[in-house]
Amino acid sequence: MGEVAATAKLMPDDVEVDLEKVKSEIKENIPELHSIEEEPIAFGLVALIVVFVVEDGEGGTEEVEKKLADINGISNVTITNTTRLM
Repeated sequence: MGEVAATAKLMPDDVEVDLEKVKSEIKENIPELHSIEEEPIAFGLVALIVVFVVEDGEGGTEEVEKKLADINGISNVTITNTTRLM
């Protein structure tokens, strides 16, 4: 089996969420992490775009999705893209 790069969009609970603290927690808890970027949404709300690499297989992203959703201050995690790595 190969590997898959997955992109997740994390929506914070509100504009008051400390995104630096959230980023730090992601870096500590997601060893599969490749990158984190900010995406302005509207009215001061900023989403985090997280790219991570997992093994290609059934339920490949589910464990990481759960870890991301469990982070304090995150209300929603959506996988927006997956790409098989060669």
